[in-house]
Amino acid sequence: MEKPLVSVIMPAYNAEKFIDTAIHSVLIQDVPLELIIIDDCSTDNTKKVQVNYQTHSNVIYVKNESNLGAAASRNKGVAMARGKYIAFLDADDYWLPHKLSRQLDALLAKQRVLCSTARELMTPDGNLTGKVIPVPENITYSMMLKHNLINCSSVVMLRDVALEFPMEHEDSHEDYIMWLKILQKYKKACAVNEPLLKYRLSNSGKSGSKLHSAKMTYKVYRYMGFGLFKSWACFASYAIHGVLKYRK
Repeated sequence: MEKPLVSVIMPAYNAEKFIDTAIHSVLIQDVPLELIIIDDCSTDNTKKVQVNYQTHSNVIYVKNESNLGAAASRNKGVAMARGKYIAFLDADDYWLPHKLSRQLDALLAKQRVLCSTARELMTPDGNLTGKVIPVPENITYSMMLKHNLINCSSVVMLRDVALEFPMEHEDSHEDYIMWLKILQKYKKACAVNEPLLKYRLSNSGKSGSKLHSAKMTYKVYRYMGFGLFKSWACFASYAIHGVLKYRK
């Protein structure tokens, strides 16, 4: 197998209903890649679904010996990766063709270390809603303090940077912490403002309960080392933007 340019990290837990679509959306990308599936001790048929791809030399399946959670599973995938770039994709989301190549072009043109995209929301059973969450083509640290503009399944970033800032604090939004720390150092990220990611809404995931998600967001600011006043100020901005983002 040729050396991949991009290593796609896909944590999976009881994802048998959706993972086939996610895997297919990775394999149709037009860049050299490897897909690393980290099965976090699924109890359903997730493993049997990926068996359909065992003839693909660029699909790597690893099953955790114990349940690690999404953050640690992604970190494990990053450590295994051979690509210059890392892309994250949750097993219940999927990409449109050319997503990765569009982002690599943007990263090179703007000389950034991280790139996001817009996303279209879909219902838990996979029906597209037509609701698109846009993203600015340039994202700064100060913008990210107001609300999280970057969806994890949309991200392409340099592997060296992913190793520098691993995901942590899974009792909060670990990806949001990662983006904030990266932008603290590297100042700006870029984005392709097209819904190249189809993002599944869920009532059972970490962000399914709005109250629980809000509590985790407040923890993000505290884990960043912010004082009470700054944490509450950032949280208030998050709450306002959250209402606006998902309004009908």
